[in-house]
Amino acid sequence: MAEPPDPLPEVYFGGSSEPAGTVAARHVDVYLRWGEPPERVAEKITWIRKLADEQGRAMRFGIRLHTISRDSGKEAWAVAGRLLDDLDPAHIAQAQKALAASDSVGQRRMRELHADFRGGGSSHDLEIYPNLWAGVGLVRGGAGTALVGSHEQVADRIEEYAELGIEELIFSGYPHLEEAYWFGEGVLPELRRRGIAAPTGPAVR
Repeated sequence: MAEPPDPLPEVYFGGSSEPAGTVAARHVDVYLRWGEPPERVAEKITWIRKLADEQGRAMRFGIRLHTISRDSGKEAWAVAGRLLDDLDPAHIAQAQKALAASDSVGQRRMRELHADFRGGGSSHDLEIYPNLWAGVGLVRGGAGTALVGSHEQVADRIEEYAELGIEELIFSGYPHLEEAYWFGEGVLPELRRRGIAAPTGPAVR
């Protein structure tokens, strides 16, 4: 019989339904959620923390977001605008129809963030909280929001989430490699300067 790994890997898990909350409270090390406005994130942390307390357990919390950071907010929103302009309305409609068929509670919450969007306009029409953009969720299932702004503005939002109790952050972008460079060279030094990120390594504590 194979020996279990030592140390055991930590379990990361996400889910917004009642059964998912029960599973998280009993078994996981890090509860992950998709990017929503801070108020909604705080509500979810309070809910899961209460369930975990009832099990005599404690856990850490994480969030999954995309990022578009540039030297200025104007530049970042221009990038978001170009991404939005490249979306075919027919493709959006097709994607939303498929996503609406999902019985995922988390996916429904993502769709609610852009429910009033009717097309046209500017990228700011999908800004649901300062620097939090719901445009990604028009065509992508799962994590449908991005932090958009200057490096300092993106760091501000990350700091706000950290103050709620978020300790683990998972980021991506389009194109992924380019956005990783923008984040690594612009946002990460700012997080380290503020003492939010460790001096060596990307973990936010």
